[in-house]
Amino acid sequence: METKLVLACMTVSAPWHSLMPRIAGKATRVKKKMRLRASMRHLHGPRRQYAETDDVTVVTVVKDGRFFLDEFFAHYRSMGIRHFVFVDNGSSDGTIRRIQQEPGTVVLQSALPTAEFEPDFRRYAAERYCTGRWCLYADIDELFDFEGREDTGLNCLIRYMNTNGFTALAAQMLDLFPAVTLREASDWPFSKVLEDYRYFDLEAIETVPYHEHSHPLTAGFSYFLQHNSVPGEHIQFLFGGIRSKIFGEQCCLTKHPLVFLEPGVEAGVHPHCSARVRCADFTALLRHYKFCNSPIERDRQSVHDGTIPHGADKLRLAVLDQQDDLTLHTPLAQEYSGIEDLYDKGFLVRSQKFSAFSAVYAEV
Repeated sequence: METKLVLACMTVSAPWHSLMPRIAGKATRVKKKMRLRASMRHLHGPRRQYAETDDVTVVTVVKDGRFFLDEFFAHYRSMGIRHFVFVDNGSSDGTIRRIQQEPGTVVLQSALPTAEFEPDFRRYAAERYCTGRWCLYADIDELFDFEGREDTGLNCLIRYMNTNGFTALAAQMLDLFPAVTLREASDWPFSKVLEDYRYFDLEAIETVPYHEHSHPLTAGFSYFLQHNSVPGEHIQFLFGGIRSKIFGEQCCLTKHPLVFLEPGVEAGVHPHCSARVRCADFTALLRHYKFCNSPIERDRQSVHDGTIPHGADKLRLAVLDQQDDLTLHTPLAQEYSGIEDLYDKGFLVRSQKFSAFSAVYAEV
């Protein structure tokens, strides 16, 4: 009798025991969300969603990004974007004042640490301003690009995505650098950076299948990918590149920057992915200008502030402090010439269907 009672108690208590961590985890998430909402201040622009249904809104988390803003706006406006939502994290270099000069902009601000809240900043801004709309996540040092951008603009891309029922577009980050040392280029204005940071290096890139959830490189976000669909499974996650080759930084180069926030989609749950999305059958490009605007001083500041939780800034700083004349340009560096070349090199995935669609669109 006593044995049966003990077994019965174990049977009843076991489910509760397994539920406790989940209950605690949910409580932690709710508390974090409340903390985020309480911290968020509205500084400029519309307070609620203001873009038309087919418009794309750029969402950017920024701190002291004045250096990039003129060319950032010029690039994204050139492809037809009219709406920008910035979450500022305490800028003191004129960033907010410069954004306020631009039409179609919103500035929110939170002083919470980016090391803990950066994905939450993005997701909050997207859900507040882009529900039922297209959102383009873009870091301030990234320029989004894709096949046909100069000929057909963003309208063609969005029409293709809508026509085929895709809700996300994956993109690969290409780290660009100059032929000179980083020290020599450290004070170049961003306009000159865009002209002279023309080189890249694909030697130390590692590929991981999109749905290989057991791989250690995707372990930190594979949970979010399990319900995503990828046509043909030919799109892969890329890691490393020049940052791995020089600094030992096994960084993820793949992101999901363009997302449609339909019901069920969990946009921006991780810096590199969204969840429950249907990915397009090709990849876009993020031209990444990581190594400009005094990169050594910026890494030293981020190490001091603890703003990068994975420690990549410490890896870079350890090398940069030892090599004052460091250059990323090696004999294996290649000059950037556009999307087609990256298709040929296998860095980006082409869709013949999108190429044909874009060609027809350009003729209309």
